[in-house]
Amino acid sequence: MKIKSQRDFWSGLIFVLVGVAFAWGSMSYKFGSSAQPGPAYFPFFLGVLLALMGGMVLFKALSIESDGGDPIGKIAWKPLLIIVAAIIVFGLALPRLGLILTLPLLITMSALAGNQFRWRDALLNSLVLTAMSWVLFVWGLKLQLPVWPVMFGG
Repeated sequence: MKIKSQRDFWSGLIFVLVGVAFAWGSMSYKFGSSAQPGPAYFPFFLGVLLALMGGMVLFKALSIESDGGDPIGKIAWKPLLIIVAAIIVFGLALPRLGLILTLPLLITMSALAGNQFRWRDALLNSLVLTAMSWVLFVWGLKLQLPVWPVMFGG
């Protein structure tokens, strides 16, 4: 069987592997039922869905011809490292700085990975996404997240 699109093949394979890993990893948790889902319910079905979508992309990569085999280009190391660093900073800073300061930091750092960074856009996105996250997670779902920095009482 010949790979007709390298990009689709490798991205589909990554989707399948990550989906299977999530589904398999969730099996150590209580599954629950549709009426009362346990902690395994969401990651299991999300993993299965991701693996199925990856399978469809793999099928496309092996069956539909593309121009020149659609080769994979150079890896964009700078954006990749910036996004990974932003996620690590978010995980380390959230308990100390709270959601109100950490989320804008994550969004601004992530925006720096793009080619068309504008401070106005990054700040507007930070404001809107932080407000929506607070409404959804803190107010709506009542999750116990540190909202304010530790120095202000968390």
